[in-house]
Amino acid sequence: MANMREIRTRINSVQDTMKITNAMYLISSSKLRKARSGYESVSPYFETLKRTISDILERRPEIEEELIETKSSLSKDAEKSEDKKKKLFIVISSDKGLAGSYNHNIFKLVEENLEEETDNRLMLIGHMAVNYFKNNKKVVIDEKHIYPAAEPTTFRAREIAEFIIDEYLKTDLDEVYIVYTKMVSSMAFEPRKLRLLPLSRGMFEPAPDSEAKLQEPVFLPSPEAVLRHITPNYVKGLIYGAMVESYACEQSARMTAMDNATTNAKEMIRELTLAYNRVRQAAITQEITEIVSGAQSAQ
Repeated sequence: MANMREIRTRINSVQDTMKITNAMYLISSSKLRKARSGYESVSPYFETLKRTISDILERRPEIEEELIETKSSLSKDAEKSEDKKKKLFIVISSDKGLAGSYNHNIFKLVEENLEEETDNRLMLIGHMAVNYFKNNKKVVIDEKHIYPAAEPTTFRAREIAEFIIDEYLKTDLDEVYIVYTKMVSSMAFEPRKLRLLPLSRGMFEPAPDSEAKLQEPVFLPSPEAVLRHITPNYVKGLIYGAMVESYACEQSARMTAMDNATTNAKEMIRELTLAYNRVRQAAITQEITEIVSGAQSAQ
């Protein structure tokens, strides 16, 4: 059994660790609120873009846009087998660990989608993804476009969107996917894969009937020009939304992990305190026994 000094040292060590985990919990809570606030401030803009695209496609179904799949593009894709398509996966992870299974779930989903592919490019967001995939022989990492996961911004999303759109229009890419973590509830989240390019027409469901919809809108200079202008911005919105949601999930996962760590630390301190008291009581009993035995032998 450890002596009192060793147990006291362990208790102090666990207490110091508990202070760190509790501080990390509070920091993650603050970052989570900030991320949600930032996304809520810009989400109405991107929702308006989606409604506008939906309205144009519903009223003018014959309009074709390079970034939105059409019947002709579907027939071309059907001619290509899955292993011949040039795909880019944007993978969003975290910059740091101590977030439970957050990164593991993302990497597992990416590995599942890479299993049968032969031409895969990865654009990585987050240092944990860089460390994980840098030695993977099945993928090619776009080293010119590696971004941090912390504090996502619309500027970063626009830079990514402009790059992938340019590569797609040059036919250097057939499909672009983003792998991120979606928050199902405040305590539950799961990894998701979303196709960014080409955009599916199914993403733009018809708007519900309303008085505003009965009025024929006027698009200047033309519906085609408006659609061509706002579609890239909508892609940017999808990327920004995935970045913010992943960042919020990361902070939520870290809060849960740190809360569990703090709870475990408290339990360890309780058990170590009981052990300390037992050792201390045994030492006191032994001292009393030795005193009494010495007094009796002196008589």
